Amino acid sequence: MEYTSGVASWRKVLRRAAVGLLPRRSGQRRPGWSVGVPLIALAAGLLFTTTATTAGGTSLREDRRPELAQLIEDRRDQVASGQERAAALRDEVESQTEALGGSDGRVAAQRDRAAGSRQGAGFTALTGTGLTVELDDAPQQGDGKQPADASNDDLVVHQGDVQAVVNALWAGGAEAMTIMGVRVLSTSAVRCVGNTLLLHGQVYSPPFRITAIGDPAALQRALAASEGVRLFKDAVTHYHLGYHEAVEPNVTVPAYDGPGGLRSAKVPG
Repeated sequence: MEYTSGVASWRKVLRRAAVGLLPRRSGQRRPGWSVGVPLIALAAGLLFTTTATTAGGTSLREDRRPELAQLIEDRRDQVASGQERAAALRDEVESQTEALGGSDGRVAAQRDRAAGSRQGAGFTALTGTGLTVELDDAPQQGDGKQPADASNDDLVVHQGDVQAVVNALWAGGAEAMTIMGVRVLSTSAVRCVGNTLLLHGQVYSPPFRITAIGDPAALQRALAASEGVRLFKDAVTHYHLGYHEAVEPNVTVPAYDGPGGLRSAKVPG
């Protein structure tokens, strides 16, 4: 809806009000509505002028959701473009380092030293036996399966639940791990936004799958010993959340291909 200038509106209203309030000739009766109409017009003019000033030339009922969705999409494209550029720069650095290693013994020695640590750091793929744990939200309320006192917060997987499983698997001797098929390191941050998972700049919806390479029996013992996992299992029983463990006889965990956020580290004595 477009609004006209407040000045023009007021001019029309005042003109009509003045005409309506002018004294009539003697003997001519003034109908009751002739006094009420100017007052109503004056109030309407005040309302429209206030609305026009508030709108500032825009529509007050315009839906801003498409604009917000476009803003999110634009930022997502910017992040993807930045990640592609960072990957290209890493490849360029690797290429130039390799070229220098052919003529500089010190560079070659450092490259060999770094190559020996790549597997432990998570920058190479790894295949072996392991375990997959899947966490899922509970059915929504109203299906007759939930307790009467259950809230929406009780029916979703939380950040602490995912972290409890991840920490238990590391403690159980996991050699490598993925969350939703994405390689994670010891420095990877697990964040939940609502009932979605934010990992390395990407958003994932439940069910959340965590796969670890290691001795399946040792990994299962570590999960059973974790208090955080035990609390989630209690919620599974009470609120019908999803929890499932599956032994992986042969699974491949891809190499980590994201940026390294760790700038320095020190081995404890």
